Amino acid sequence: MGTPSRVAIVGAGLIGRAFAITFARAGHEVRLWDPAPDAAAAALAYVRSVGEDLARNDLLNGRSVDDIVGALTPCASLAEALDGVRWVQECGPETIEVKRASFAEIDRLAPADAVLASSSSALLPSAIFEAVPGRARGVVAHPINPPYLVPAVEVVPSRWTDPAVLERAVAFLAAAGQVPLRMEKEIDGFIMNRMQGALMEEAFRLVAGGYASAADVDRGIADGLALRWSFIGPFETIDLNAPGGIADYIARYQPMYAGLFQGMRERVDWAEVAAGGVEAERRAAVPAAQLPARQRWRDRRLMALIAQKRRADRDIGR
Repeated sequence: MGTPSRVAIVGAGLIGRAFAITFARAGHEVRLWDPAPDAAAAALAYVRSVGEDLARNDLLNGRSVDDIVGALTPCASLAEALDGVRWVQECGPETIEVKRASFAEIDRLAPADAVLASSSSALLPSAIFEAVPGRARGVVAHPINPPYLVPAVEVVPSRWTDPAVLERAVAFLAAAGQVPLRMEKEIDGFIMNRMQGALMEEAFRLVAGGYASAADVDRGIADGLALRWSFIGPFETIDLNAPGGIADYIARYQPMYAGLFQGMRERVDWAEVAAGGVEAERRAAVPAAQLPARQRWRDRRLMALIAQKRRADRDIGR
């Protein structure tokens, strides 16, 4: 599945339009369908609006903005969008009833050899595909938004997924320039939300306890841990942080972390912490009306970071 082919995106909102860029710059012909009549046209407008920034950072694989937009075809019906596709990326609402109904139709209309992938961030694939006759070809392919900038995609099988389909899904996403995170079985939260959730729990605990401001917690990640985490993960980090590698690190520091864990078991209510000062702190830093501009700033910083990482991979090695 690494060669250019036709793919369908079902749901042309925030995630769908981001996946459209991802697949189009990989050379695929992308069909867009959304039950909202204006959604596909709005997706094309969005792609064009971010295209120049992507081109400036060499993030379109040598293609022009016109090439990317030209690879996207809005479709009037789901059947038209699914005609002749080899990959379906469903990006609809995060509601189990909607997902089940969508895949019942997608499974009926899509070619028998097409992989059926859901962008779901929380719903388990077994729950989504249980009643789908073609459930053996269903997976969750959950991106970290936006996938045209953040390449990791969690690939999660259900208990019914054909192992060959899982292999094809991983290969397809890798060939499209993504970094597939292959899960051997499903679990609530997958990988990323479980990792992010653990970090956010401690961030809220620190603020709730009056130990640090939200701004200082943010800076501790952005100017501390994330500098390493932007190119190596937690296991490699600790492997490199002790003279004898990971076993040496565990021998030195596991007792400290075991002690810290005792104080990490109590949850605080995120909404109460936000109302107690974090919301006001964030709105003082970025007023609500400026959030769209700040989101654009975030994405442009991500583009520059991805471009730098590619240069470092080339010049220094991965």
